[in-house]
Amino acid sequence: MRTYGRFAAGLAALILSAASAGAEAIGDPERGEELFGMCSGCHEVGKGAENGIGPHLNGIFGRKAASVAEGFRYSDGLRRAGADGLVWHLDKLDAYLENPKALVSATRMSFDGLEDPQERADILAYLRRYSANPQNIPEADPTARPREVELAPEVLALVGDEEYGEYLSSECKICHQADGNDEGIPSITNWPEDDFVVAMHAYKRKLRPHPVMQMMAGRLSDEEIAALAAYFQSIE
Repeated sequence: MRTYGRFAAGLAALILSAASAGAEAIGDPERGEELFGMCSGCHEVGKGAENGIGPHLNGIFGRKAASVAEGFRYSDGLRRAGADGLVWHLDKLDAYLENPKALVSATRMSFDGLEDPQERADILAYLRRYSANPQNIPEADPTARPREVELAPEVLALVGDEEYGEYLSSECKICHQADGNDEGIPSITNWPEDDFVVAMHAYKRKLRPHPVMQMMAGRLSDEEIAALAAYFQSIE
């Protein structure tokens, strides 16, 4: 009986250990933190994370699609998917990272997908640190990157004229679709105004490399950039 008791106790410990390991065995979270750099231009995760171009990713595991409480403006496709019952469990997150538009056809997420299953696993292992399960892993410092270009407070404080922005937007809409869809060209619909302004000034100062965008931004005044930011942020 004593032998059986020791065996049973050991077996129970082994099962618990395996279950605990299995709960964590998605990928390498340290490598995932490095890979998350490709996501952090749009998404924040960790202590103090906020919505930006994309929603924050704290608590993403087990979260219903398009359900960030702070009123983030999702694409119609993600709102429909959430209403139809899409919940971000591991398999759905993996599928979305592999090919966003295969899972949610009308998503505005400007990301072509990540083919390497190990890289997806590593990113998801990193994101899992910031979900309620496991609860014993504390949130780390914010992963948001510093602004690409430091702008004077008065530039960021400019209140753009939406109607003037709509007038100026005709050239933008040659490439960027106003309904938020993209076909190889990132969507700029519903971008937060500050993000739009910073991006345009980064092109204007040639800190972002796209030559056409450098040329377009270089022709715009601070007031015109603010007007475009106000217009694209406000599109329904």
